[in-house]
Amino acid sequence: MNRALRRISIAALVMFVLLLANVNYLQAFEAGSLTDKPGNSRAFAAQFQYQRGEITTADGKVIAESKNVGGVYKYQRVYPLGQEYAPATGYDALYSASGVESAENSYLTGNSSNLAVRNVIDMITNKPRKGATVQLTLDSNAQNAAWSALQSSGKAGAVVALNPQTGAILAIASYPSYDPNQLAVLDGNQLNANDKKLLTDPNQPLLNRATDATFPPGSTFKIVTSSAAFTQGNDNPNTVVDAPTSLQLPQTSTRLINNNGEQCGTMGNGKATIITAFTESCNTAFANIGMQLGSATLKSMAEKYGMNDPNLKIPSSVVQSNFPLEPAQSFTAMSAIGQKDDTVTPLQEAMFSATIANNGTLMKPYLVQQVQAADLSIVDSASPAALSQPVSPAAASEIKTMMLSVVSSPDGTAAAFKNAIPGVQIAGKTGTAQNGVNNSGLNDAVFTCFAANGNRSMAVGVIIQGGGYGAAAAAPIAVAVLKAYLENG
Repeated sequence: MNRALRRISIAALVMFVLLLANVNYLQAFEAGSLTDKPGNSRAFAAQFQYQRGEITTADGKVIAESKNVGGVYKYQRVYPLGQEYAPATGYDALYSASGVESAENSYLTGNSSNLAVRNVIDMITNKPRKGATVQLTLDSNAQNAAWSALQSSGKAGAVVALNPQTGAILAIASYPSYDPNQLAVLDGNQLNANDKKLLTDPNQPLLNRATDATFPPGSTFKIVTSSAAFTQGNDNPNTVVDAPTSLQLPQTSTRLINNNGEQCGTMGNGKATIITAFTESCNTAFANIGMQLGSATLKSMAEKYGMNDPNLKIPSSVVQSNFPLEPAQSFTAMSAIGQKDDTVTPLQEAMFSATIANNGTLMKPYLVQQVQAADLSIVDSASPAALSQPVSPAAASEIKTMMLSVVSSPDGTAAAFKNAIPGVQIAGKTGTAQNGVNNSGLNDAVFTCFAANGNRSMAVGVIIQGGGYGAAAAAPIAVAVLKAYLENG
């Protein structure tokens, strides 16, 4: 063989070896990414020939599974408790997916690179292919309490409950909700009809109000304003501040009043301690504090609590809670009491309380606890991580004292819940948020709180649209969730 032919032969051999290696690499390690490419018709047909993995709660309740129905599409997705868990599971439809079904799709289908070796072994041993099980952090008792309480209220709203020490989401409910089974049908015409009906429903059942919608926080934002005050200066719960019955907002004709024009505290002369103003939720006191701190300081603290963050995921994306920089003192006064341009998700409300419950450290919220392969081995698991440190442990302790006073003091706005759970102290903050509707009866009801019982602790955020007073409409729901979790440990 002459030199030229030898070179061509070697080059051809090298290219053949590289091609063979690439084919094997793609089949073993890149199958997931190839399967997920849009327009892959083989993957579309194949996804219904294999059993998709289950989605379960932390305590083992199956909330999404695939059942063998035969026919062209062998497996169909089924949601045993559809509406209750829809904000977490989302849906897996013929052409789209949402929630955990979308975020964890590669594991549920079995196409993740982390499952590649197991898939090869199954193929060699002729075992039927099956997706991995995704276990969520949800507690079924807390979840059922949240959903049942929302249903009973009859008003649109949402609940989120967190483990303050880890960030694990223990409950996430939204009302009105939808049944994912309606979108898991295998008939395209029926799917389109069901989808259209849900999309045109004026009650917006497809909207996950827990993470995909924002509302004014009202007086619950006084947690953030207090945090800024205790961090920036020498203020503490016993600091005496201006708390007039009526406050003239700078450069406006607007006068801000407390609820029903009431006097703040018993000191008289328009003065009150911060803890009294917090306990009774005095607007004028916190509006004054906000103006003294300034909008930039409030914004900085709000962001430490997780607001203005467009990148938060649980693993699905969470809509950003908002606190913009205000150009005028009068606007800053209103934003300091949770009005003007402030908007939060119910998840953000839970994050407020979780931070205080965890001694000033905000943990990153998460919904997926672990992923278990078909052979029962754990291929992925959550690692709790701190998101930020909004306040020091000392400041958190001071705010906790004020939140306890809201519930335990006879003058507290949530005093009705002092003995709601025997042997458990609840720390909370109520909010009655004006939402732009010119009818005080349609204010949004807001409540954020936390409590512990033994080695169990929970922080809860509740927002009820048009619920009125936070203590009347939102607090009972939060307490029901706390009770279900803390008493079933």
